Amino acid sequence: MHASHSPLTGLTLRALGNALGTTIGRNRVCVINYHRVLHSPEPLLASEPDVDTFRWQMELLARCFHVMSLHDALRAIAVGKVPQRAVCITFDDGYRSIHELALPVLREFGLPATVFVTSGYIGQGSMWNDRIIATVQALPAGELDLEDIGLGTYQLRNLAQRRHSLELLIERSKYLPPAARDNLVDRLDRLTDKETRHDPMLTRDMIIDLNHHGIDIGAHTVSHPILTSLDDQTAWHEIAGGKAQLEAIIGKSVRLFAYPNGKDGKDFDERHVAMVRKAGFDAAFTTAAGSFGRCHDPFKLPRSRPWDDAPLTFGLRLLRWLAPGAP
Repeated sequence: MHASHSPLTGLTLRALGNALGTTIGRNRVCVINYHRVLHSPEPLLASEPDVDTFRWQMELLARCFHVMSLHDALRAIAVGKVPQRAVCITFDDGYRSIHELALPVLREFGLPATVFVTSGYIGQGSMWNDRIIATVQALPAGELDLEDIGLGTYQLRNLAQRRHSLELLIERSKYLPPAARDNLVDRLDRLTDKETRHDPMLTRDMIIDLNHHGIDIGAHTVSHPILTSLDDQTAWHEIAGGKAQLEAIIGKSVRLFAYPNGKDGKDFDERHVAMVRKAGFDAAFTTAAGSFGRCHDPFKLPRSRPWDDAPLTFGLRLLRWLAPGAP
């Protein structure tokens, strides 16, 4: 029996949550963010839950928290009637594991969720970060030398070095201009001499099926750029174009947006907030930790994921985030 099944864990979280809700945590919502769910643990993707971990997390949320859709949560905030221990579940990018692995678990526990889809990758290819991951996984032990393009060298002699090198390479790559980043991942692809690569993204039919099962579809740009790296015309196309492409698939309005990478002032700024408003979204989400209430700008709402690997600490972190001013 996993610790998430412990009656003591549930009683503790509910008691603390009830106390919080009657004092400083009233009328607040905590939004949890995921990217993908794995079939089994993968050494280079330690921050991503496998399906067993995801299942106990969803069971804990179902038993100990009040899980709401983002639309319902925003409406409840507006009228000041948010239930205690209110939590929302979201996914970024649009990995097909959301349909294959997460959806059955969400349906098992009757939990709503929102998927913020990067529209340009639907049914084709891999996102740039996944191509980097695939290269680092596949390269033989040794050194990856990218000095000639100003990105340094990376040690790949053991798992710890691969993890560290992958983290550095992705962090440095994400802030490159889009063309330079594309050139980098094309070069990395050639290093492994692979003719075909795994296609991990949702298809159109999967998105339609998610929507059919009550999973909200939100927008996450067309190609997942750092918006501050773009000129205004290109940024507008990324924001409004992604919305239009998703609406054409599901046949209804897409009202929620998530900023790629999501750091306010670094990855997006007030120009992009204005674009999101102009495009017709109702709310937009960052990657800041914590919860939000009526006082928050609806176009800069916090959203993060607790990384704790034990149920009690996972739940306690959510309760702490529900306290105003406590990320």
